[in-house]
Amino acid sequence: MPEPSSHRRRTAARLLVLAALTAAFVAQAAAALRPHVPLLLASTAMSLAVEGVLYRWQPGMLSLFAKSHADLTVRHVLRDLLLVVGLLRLGEQDRETQYAPLVAGLLAFYALHCAVQAVSVLVRRTRTLPVVTRNIDASALRLSPAPPALLRRPGHRLLVFGLPATAGLTATAATGDPRYAAAGIALALLLTSVGLGALLLRLLPGRRPADEQAVLDWFDAWLAEYRPTVGLYFSGGPSSAYQANMWLGPLAALGGRPVIVLRERFMVPRIAATDLPVVCLPKVSTLMRLERSTLQVLIHPSNSGKTSQVLRIPTIKHAFVNHGESDKLSSCNPYAKAYDEVWVAGPAARDRYARAEVGVEDKDVVEIGRPQLDAVRPYAGPPAGPRGGAAGGHLTTVLYAPTWEGWDGNPGNTSVVAAGENLVRALLADPGVRLLYKPHPLTGSVDPRAGAADRRIRELIRAANRERSAPRPAPSAELALRTAELDRLTTAAFRAGADQVERMLVQSAPEPGRAAAVARATAAWEEAYWASLPEGEHHIVTDARPELYACFNVADLLISDVSSVISDFLASEKPYAVANTSGLPEEAFRAAFPTVAGATVLTPDAAGVPALLESVRHPEKDELAEARAELKLRLLGPAEPSSQERFAAAVRALCAAARDHRARTARRATADLPGQRRKTPAEAGAGAGATGAAGPA
Repeated sequence: MPEPSSHRRRTAARLLVLAALTAAFVAQAAAALRPHVPLLLASTAMSLAVEGVLYRWQPGMLSLFAKSHADLTVRHVLRDLLLVVGLLRLGEQDRETQYAPLVAGLLAFYALHCAVQAVSVLVRRTRTLPVVTRNIDASALRLSPAPPALLRRPGHRLLVFGLPATAGLTATAATGDPRYAAAGIALALLLTSVGLGALLLRLLPGRRPADEQAVLDWFDAWLAEYRPTVGLYFSGGPSSAYQANMWLGPLAALGGRPVIVLRERFMVPRIAATDLPVVCLPKVSTLMRLERSTLQVLIHPSNSGKTSQVLRIPTIKHAFVNHGESDKLSSCNPYAKAYDEVWVAGPAARDRYARAEVGVEDKDVVEIGRPQLDAVRPYAGPPAGPRGGAAGGHLTTVLYAPTWEGWDGNPGNTSVVAAGENLVRALLADPGVRLLYKPHPLTGSVDPRAGAADRRIRELIRAANRERSAPRPAPSAELALRTAELDRLTTAAFRAGADQVERMLVQSAPEPGRAAAVARATAAWEEAYWASLPEGEHHIVTDARPELYACFNVADLLISDVSSVISDFLASEKPYAVANTSGLPEEAFRAAFPTVAGATVLTPDAAGVPALLESVRHPEKDELAEARAELKLRLLGPAEPSSQERFAAAVRALCAAARDHRARTARRATADLPGQRRKTPAEAGAGAGATGAAGPA
């Protein structure tokens, strides 16, 4: 099938911009060499206009030009050079000496531009701190607002500061009066000189943030004062922040003194609203300072290359909690044996590790449930949403939430490629279905076929909505109000161009009780969001809101793949189906993946969708309800004690083990045996400070 029209339009727009810019430079070169004043003026104006289009509507093409060694600086120099060539060829022989000062001024402008860029780099380095924080008072570090964004972005700066010079040269080409070029170049020199001066002021000792050693000393002092006990350690790519965010609530509910430890600077603003202190430690040497702290336990929602670095700290115990459990091999990764303990939801995961034989001993597996699933509402009967469809019955809300293709190339990982379009067509063919399509954020990141299939599925849903032609209601004032309130609570009021230091300044401390306020505002927003949607209209859910669990609560049925999505959905005990794209017969498929025990298995042709919908609408035909209840117990553990209570107990136990380990290390260090390292301050205070460093209540 052809790609959706929106993708074709984007490609066509990029090609059009590229062709227009190329044509403008070719025409300008021809006009300068001939010379031809009208063409020179028109091509220069066209070139500048296309530059504006690039920066405003096609920023993705800027990196393409940079890789081709045709970045803005090169393009700007070429544009001005062609204007100078045109001026020289338009004038008489004696005019060459008249234009020499203009050329000298233009060269001075570009020299100043390079100087501004060099100083900008120095300013950026002074504002790149070894520790980035949120929710921590860092005023002692002399934090300040960032310089204007225009001074930090060489492309934008050259385009704006160089515009007077280009305009002056163009005016001189049109009139033959060199005073226009002189005035334009003088203005460009003035603007660039002012920018250079503003940046140089930032390098004065009292105007720049604290140096690296001062920041590290401040961080050590903060650790000593805050005395963290348990933390969440996370490292990952930009789209993986959800893996950490799902553990913020359970971590905050522990009490005590939790902390969030990140490794990538870009991840700091991607962590959801929280009252917990957040520290980002990009360098390994800075990370190792945690060894001298009171931190006892780190929980890990995911594995990453940088995880091995923190595992080297002997004073901290580490628990792998994962960001979801499924029957896929990634849920029993051999890397898990590197942790002190592996915390799983229920007995099924314990058995999974035992069968996998990846080196994780049963004594190190702790069942804690899934504290996040408290937000999932239980099954409340057959569909009871708005009426619609040919018969006027209640609409059945179906959530299709396929996973991504994974790293191993297994065709059974995601149903998007082999079955997605068939499933969506079968669901859209039923007038009593409202479809919610929520693909995994990483869909298409490995296999282009998955990305193409995802785009086609979205186009099918949009086409179905157009055919239903239901009148769209007016924008919801309630939703707008709730969105504004939630944005106010979850989005810091950063000015445009704020850098990390300025963000640290703005986010120095959260408002007391903000996390609870965010929870209330989120619940109100979700209610307003679902109420604002047109009845019967299908929806593609790709934004951060609503979250997956909010989709669970409005869905009557889930269709997914073998992934943690179905494990979490079981908390509701609602019907679910799994697409079998593995090529295995159904019996072998169920045997290979125990989480499918309570599911309807769908083939890639989606032939079973009508019968599945019938069983959802008529619970008496649902033969898997008992199997789902049993599977929920195996996957998620018992309802009592609650998952949060079991999670807190596991943290307390591992904190106690960490304190015992420190005490034993301190006793060995006291013996001063050859080869034993001296005890750290944290170890020295392990005995006397055991009460103060105790785990969360």
